[in-house]
Amino acid sequence: MVIKVFVATSSGSTAIKKKQQEVVGFLEANKIDFQQMDIAGDEDNRKWMRENVPGEKKPQNGIPLPPQIFNEERYCGDFESFFSAKEENIIYSFLGLAPPPGTKETEKSDATDETEAHTEDKADEGAREEAQSAQSPSEDQQENKEEHAATGEEEEKQEEGEEKQEDGEGKEEMEKQEES
Repeated sequence: MVIKVFVATSSGSTAIKKKQQEVVGFLEANKIDFQQMDIAGDEDNRKWMRENVPGEKKPQNGIPLPPQIFNEERYCGDFESFFSAKEENIIYSFLGLAPPPGTKETEKSDATDETEAHTEDKADEGAREEAQSAQSPSEDQQENKEEHAATGEEEEKQEEGEEKQEDGEGKEEMEKQEES
């Protein structure tokens, strides 16, 4: 499978040039085989790219701008899609490639496989836990009740202390007034 990156080698837009360089640079740095397809110098490439970008991915004017990325005939995405996949460490699945061993994406897919293998067991456990929680309050619920009770007692003690202070201050003021 060959990744095809459609670029415009003679683009006047610096934004487009930067995006193209980022995609190409990333693929080169990660040793991902790809072909650069120039749409500026080859009318067939331009026509093919425009015809094969899905309608929902085309801008309002209907003309998709480079870079556009394909895996053979399958559309992968534009720069924004590429950038998102790169940020989420899912670039190989974005490109439709198997991730090389030892990459974060491989670890994610391994974790997903393990999770799927344990899903049935956990579903059974979850059903049992639900049945138990319907009968008695959970530990978290019990802890919350105890915390609220303790907090309520502390607030009462604090209020009593404030009342005593106020009473004490009131007595002192009365004594001062009596002395005068």
